[in-house]
Amino acid sequence: MISLLITGTDTGVGKTWVARALSHALVAAGRRVVAVKPVETGCGSERSHLEDGALLATATGQAEPRAALLRFAAPVAPALAAEREGETIDLDALVLRIEESSAGAEVLLMEGAGGLLAPITWEWTVVDLARPFGASVLLVAADRLGTINHVQLTLSALELAGLEVAGVVLTPPERPDDSTGTNAASIERLSGLERVLGLPRVDDPSGARDAIAPVAGWLDGPAR
Repeated sequence: MISLLITGTDTGVGKTWVARALSHALVAAGRRVVAVKPVETGCGSERSHLEDGALLATATGQAEPRAALLRFAAPVAPALAAEREGETIDLDALVLRIEESSAGAEVLLMEGAGGLLAPITWEWTVVDLARPFGASVLLVAADRLGTINHVQLTLSALELAGLEVAGVVLTPPERPDDSTGTNAASIERLSGLERVLGLPRVDDPSGARDAIAPVAGWLDGPAR
């Protein structure tokens, strides 16, 4: 099974949108995909079809899971959100649930919460969820001023963690600035990565299926 962690330089950079677009592309290519949101915060007491976990399930067409494996109310980092509810996240148990959820899949997509080093627990980050699956990492960032620094910092953290980088995807911001459209080439030049893709602005992720198709080809080997 191919395992891919989709993480970001920050919250709100389009991780779920990219995960959905990639899911559509992979399913269209005939691959069996399960997309999992291990932990989601900012959730209501009742499940919503607009939650990240539910949107991922709709994109792949999977029967289960239909929502994030762990859901918490407070819109803060998972470790703090769990603490506010008197809960403790058991990382080993969470890994087991992901394994069970992805049984029979050809491709496992895992979407992290927040940025790469946002704490899942006070001891562990999403990095520690990627390791048991030998997952490579797709880094998502917004194509705007400041993203070069954010991407470079996150790539450094990934290298330090020993995780393979599948590539970088830049999402178009709602309000482009003078750097929008130039950041991909700059990141390639600075990082040495050849797999940096800027996506067009499309409201429905299924409409970006062709644009994100190159990323599906990245899954067969690391960028470096």
